[in-house]
Amino acid sequence: MSRDRVALSAEAVAVAVRRMAAEIGDRARAAGAGPADLAVVGIRRGGVHLAERLRALLAKGGGTLPPIGTLDIALYRDDLAERGSAPVVGPTDIRFPVQGRTIVLVDDVLYTGRTVRAALSELVDFGRPRRVWLAVLVDRGGRELPIAADFAGARLEAGEGEDVQVLLREAGAAEDAVVVRRRAG
Repeated sequence: MSRDRVALSAEAVAVAVRRMAAEIGDRARAAGAGPADLAVVGIRRGGVHLAERLRALLAKGGGTLPPIGTLDIALYRDDLAERGSAPVVGPTDIRFPVQGRTIVLVDDVLYTGRTVRAALSELVDFGRPRRVWLAVLVDRGGRELPIAADFAGARLEAGEGEDVQVLLREAGAAEDAVVVRRRAG
């Protein structure tokens, strides 16, 4: 018996990302955030590919390619002492001024809120954004911190004994999918 359940197919992932981009574009226009005010930042690893997709779709809808950046939150995690080993740190790359911008912070799955908290802590080291909107492909519930997604491609119910994994072609998957896996044991 397989421990995997496909929650979103490749087509459903594509539809969700297009809808999120449209919603972000609509909200940006309503908030008066012009193309020069908007930037997209992906949280490494899972949010980076989604950020790139959203950025491309926002450019199609608005005509201007917003700047993109990436955050690696390894050193901002609140569980560093509990992990016991040295964190594997990837690059953080933000080559545009954050100050005064509307930042779309992108991750693949929102669960406890701790990853987003760490990302916000790192982001403000680069300046004070005007506002930050959180976009996630999957909101699975189970929050430990008071953090909510502004844009979510899907909301899934997953138990504590389950993991939600986003598989993307850009990361080496055969096709896009969101899979819920039961943990062994």
